Amino acid sequence: MSKITLDKGQEQYIVDANGNKTAVILDIELYEQMLEDIHDLAVVAERRSQQSISLAEMKERLSLNGTLSN
Repeated sequence: MSKITLDKGQEQYIVDANGNKTAVILDIELYEQMLEDIHDLAVVAERRSQQSISLAEMKERLSLNGTLSN
């Protein structure tokens, strides 16, 4: 297997015999960031129907469990 070196932010495409793009090669850091972004969006979608709380309520909860000091 050959080694391919990509510059940051650069991608390369694999094309079929007709010149149609069939796959992409991405910088691993970009790929990992994209996976993290997709995960974050999934979490947001899951929590969309949850009721929000105020900043004061969140601070109170964090203080009670010891995560936030006064």
